[in-house]
Amino acid sequence: MEEKLIARLESAVDRLEALSTGFRAGAAAEIGGDVAADPSIVAYDDLMGQYFSRVSSAADKIGGQVLEVTKVLQEAFNVQKDLLVMIKQTQKPDLAGLAEFLKPLNEAIMKTNAMTEGRRSDFFNHLKAAADSLTALAWIAYTGKDCGMSMPIAHVEESWQMAEFYNNKILVEYKSKDPNHIEWAKALKELYLPGLRDYVKKHYPLGPVWSTTSKVTTAAPSKGTVSSTPAPPPPPPASLFSAESSQPSSSKPKEGMAAVFQEINLGKPVTAGLRKVTDSMKSKNRADRSGVVGAGEKNARAGSAAFSKAGPPKLELQMGRKWVVENQIGRKNLVIDDCDPRQSVYVFGCKDSVLQIQGKVNNITVDKCTKMGVVFTNVVAACEMVNCSGVEVQCQGSAPTISVDNTAGCQLYLSKDSLGTSITTAKSSEVNVMVPGADPNGDWGEHALPQQFTHVFKDGHFETTPVSHSGG
Repeated sequence: MEEKLIARLESAVDRLEALSTGFRAGAAAEIGGDVAADPSIVAYDDLMGQYFSRVSSAADKIGGQVLEVTKVLQEAFNVQKDLLVMIKQTQKPDLAGLAEFLKPLNEAIMKTNAMTEGRRSDFFNHLKAAADSLTALAWIAYTGKDCGMSMPIAHVEESWQMAEFYNNKILVEYKSKDPNHIEWAKALKELYLPGLRDYVKKHYPLGPVWSTTSKVTTAAPSKGTVSSTPAPPPPPPASLFSAESSQPSSSKPKEGMAAVFQEINLGKPVTAGLRKVTDSMKSKNRADRSGVVGAGEKNARAGSAAFSKAGPPKLELQMGRKWVVENQIGRKNLVIDDCDPRQSVYVFGCKDSVLQIQGKVNNITVDKCTKMGVVFTNVVAACEMVNCSGVEVQCQGSAPTISVDNTAGCQLYLSKDSLGTSITTAKSSEVNVMVPGADPNGDWGEHALPQQFTHVFKDGHFETTPVSHSGG
């Protein structure tokens, strides 16, 4: 009995000596263990196991670029986990330190953006859906209501809305071709909604919670380590939203007539900088000018007239009431995010571009556009497509009326809230409407609107019915 008691006392003394001599190493190990067992970190592992495993499994079956972009997607999620671990061991840095802290996540996101550039591949919709969806991970940069970002939960939802446009195109394209692509698209959506959204809602509804006892870090974090000596703050890297569309359109300087009216409202003399034309400067009095137009000069004028007819690209708010989007070519990241129900949006002469309207506006008109995509939330009056070719429009909220006039090829995506929309077509062909199925996770239903009609005179008036074709 005494021998056992002595052995226990000796063991206790050894443990006390170990604690006194190796306190720092033991404390560091204890901190790492506590962070690994933190409920938020454990829940993040569960998120990856439950939702991301489905995306990865479907990508393995597809292979190619879909598998490549899925691996980059996994890399970005793993980087975010590392950052969450670091946050629990790090005090909140200043803005320069925060930018450097988030640099690994920014680099992972930029990898997916790079995959969408260059020659358009057969899996462009997959690449674009993955790249746009990764902006949801930027919720970790939320530092308060004055940081210019939406709240973390809202940011995740808004980011997915950007990616859903391309994700829906995958569901339509592979509806009856390859179920693996359908599974990948559905699993990608569930990774964010409800996966990431519910995770942020439960553990970080007000943003990341930084440590109040550990040392401040300004250097880029390496996995599992914290720098003990703060380095001088480096220049901030590119933002997680480095595209031109990240700036609110209202912050851009006014151009054209809007600038003129602005000067008038400020009381500036608009003609102050103009020079007075004297008699000697008039064309009729100049000897070097004649009425004969040379062939070279004629061609030069014709070329300049053609250029002025197309005009420069525009994305501006005119007179505070009308958003004008003109002559945008190959721009996939156009955004109008500062709008209200009294304003209208007019899109003219755009080609191979995508415009996102974040908020409620009064009216949307898309005129003479080719291969144009428009994603909007709510419209008070109507959304109109006129003189267009190959346009795609997605309504994420409600719209009382959608009008398609003199348009060849129009794909409409309606949400559950917009199923009561009145759709009017005239002189248009290939108008298809996609509606969500009864099951939230089910396939979308595609409905082709008729473009041929039969008119029969009966009982004193004409009766009009759509033409139906049957194979036999």
